[in-house]
Amino acid sequence: MNSIRIEDIATHPEFRRLDDLGHGIAVDLRYATADNFVGHPVYQGIDCRWLRREAAAALEHAAAWLHDRRPGYRLLVLDALRPQRVQQRLWDELQGTPLTMYLAHPERGSIHSFGMAVDLTLLDPAGREVDMGSGFDEMTLASHPDHEAEHLAQGGLTAAHLVERGWLRAAMREAGFHGIATEWWHFDFGDRVAVRRDLPRVL
Repeated sequence: MNSIRIEDIATHPEFRRLDDLGHGIAVDLRYATADNFVGHPVYQGIDCRWLRREAAAALEHAAAWLHDRRPGYRLLVLDALRPQRVQQRLWDELQGTPLTMYLAHPERGSIHSFGMAVDLTLLDPAGREVDMGSGFDEMTLASHPDHEAEHLAQGGLTAAHLVERGWLRAAMREAGFHGIATEWWHFDFGDRVAVRRDLPRVL
């Protein structure tokens, strides 16, 4: 398997550090803190503030598109590169629970582990996280884009929540990212099959 150690990322020409991206992108990696769905830091000193070069450039494009159409709003990155060892650790911790439906099996590999996926939300002009109707890593149907119409009809989500999700989705799609059916915050760059086949996985 073609792979790179996370410890070697800083000198790898195909990766860019999130802190070096455009001004419209803020970073708060939740898995480096206890503010995530497992309730404790899972990166534990590992530097995960990276994306592959092509995904990073696309993220800059998304931020610029958003800035042009909605001045003052920025993207907030919540997770980016997630090494295979961390994906395995999460899988082991959640195995036997329904929450594994939100994780790619480590054998197949998460697109995060190739530096080609990003989790994010929006910041308003005052620097506050926008209300999306459910929180990052809130593993409920309220977080599923494919259930939004039902939740709107039943009052679980408001039109304002869907507008904010729509802005995030529009910016990311404009830049070539693809959302998924179960998490409003998750976006892949590139074709998943090709990513897993052609790119090195970060261990």
